[in-house]
Amino acid sequence: MFSIVSIIILLSTILVLYRLIKGPVVFDRVLAANVIGTKAVVLLALIGFIYERPNFLDLALVYALTNFIATTAFLKYHEFGRLD
Repeated sequence: MFSIVSIIILLSTILVLYRLIKGPVVFDRVLAANVIGTKAVVLLALIGFIYERPNFLDLALVYALTNFIATTAFLKYHEFGRLD
């Protein structure tokens, strides 16, 4: 069951790669990168659940926060030209 869900998540990530590469504007590309990061967080949590390793949930949380901060910082830099 969990392997099927993992395969579905990976296949949907491949579909998002199209938007990452062919996005008409930079915001589409950033959103696609954010979606891929979110899917990676879900896969980390799923793998941690499958192998009964609760440490993976900590890694998933750190990766989710890093993904959010990086996306916010990039969009702020793109709009204003600086981060302060």
